[in-house]
Amino acid sequence: MECNIAVLPGDGIGPEVVKQGLKVLSGVSQRYGHKFSFQYGDVGGIAIDKTGSPLPEETIKISQQSDAVFFGAIGDPKYDLDPKAKVRPEQGLLGIRKALGLFCNIRPVKIYENLAHLAPIKKEYLQDVDLVIYRELIGGIYFGEKGRSPDGKTAFDTCTYHVPEIERIAHLAFKQAQKRRKKLTLVDKANVLESSRLWRETIQQMAGKYLDVQVDYLFVDNAAMQLIINPSQFDVILTENMFGDILSDESSVLAGSLGLIPSASIGEKTSLFEPIHGSYPQATGKDIANPIATVLSVAMMLDHLNLSDEARAVESAVSKLLLADLGTPDLHTTGTLSCSQAGDLLEALVSDESMEIDERKFHQGSSTII
Repeated sequence: MECNIAVLPGDGIGPEVVKQGLKVLSGVSQRYGHKFSFQYGDVGGIAIDKTGSPLPEETIKISQQSDAVFFGAIGDPKYDLDPKAKVRPEQGLLGIRKALGLFCNIRPVKIYENLAHLAPIKKEYLQDVDLVIYRELIGGIYFGEKGRSPDGKTAFDTCTYHVPEIERIAHLAFKQAQKRRKKLTLVDKANVLESSRLWRETIQQMAGKYLDVQVDYLFVDNAAMQLIINPSQFDVILTENMFGDILSDESSVLAGSLGLIPSASIGEKTSLFEPIHGSYPQATGKDIANPIATVLSVAMMLDHLNLSDEARAVESAVSKLLLADLGTPDLHTTGTLSCSQAGDLLEALVSDESMEIDERKFHQGSSTII
């Protein structure tokens, strides 16, 4: 199989973790005989520095012509310190979502048992947690009409949704629930918001087409609480843009590190895959960033390209690494790897499924641990 991948490393640690993801794709290519072609584009702060735009037209063109987009991270402290800056790195991410029609963000949360102690949640609450959040990505309050009054003392942001916008992401969420534990939870604020009532009415009507899926409904404030005190109850969570933004960030703490959680943004013609973490500028160039979320994003990309065996091979490599108690500094594992070492090891594990990690060799300081 031949695939054309747009690679947008972005800012901060983005280029470092993307490099490790590309190593893993190389391992997939070696083992399965696929050919991946890469075209690179700038986005975010680095794009502003080069072109004055956080999302140059050339980057949009490269992305639109790709089978998938592999994204790093965006953000630069020099823009964070200037809240009045009219051109900001984050505009690049919002812009590419709109340009590619990325209407559905998918964020899975899985607990690795030997890392459960990293989460600020009681370990017993984390048993059997395996959930995925489907967040509508290009509608709602973030993209609605907004403005200020002439005197600057009144501001407004409008939340608007149309039934077709709700239906297209809901179909994906229902189908995913059918492949998992057959449970879908709609999160809304239907007791207050008219837009939420439209969401709830639409899902109630659609549920008749997915009779094998149990559908629950939770108000967003209750859902936020339940994610902490009883997260194992959730299978597939479906929600609108702002609620999904908040809840998906909340759910990330369950895994113990932002460096463990991948994401996918599904579009009408192509889709984008990225780790959930930011650009982490304090770690830039230090080779300490955790590449696992990025590598797991590669697995999601392979699934999207209908390469499911290859995706499972990547996930298996990550599991082997973590079960051997190896990881980057944020994971506080017994054996500490640099970002590039983790990438090298994951590439080797993907390339050859028979490889196993010899933990004793690592802890004895051997240069060969597989």
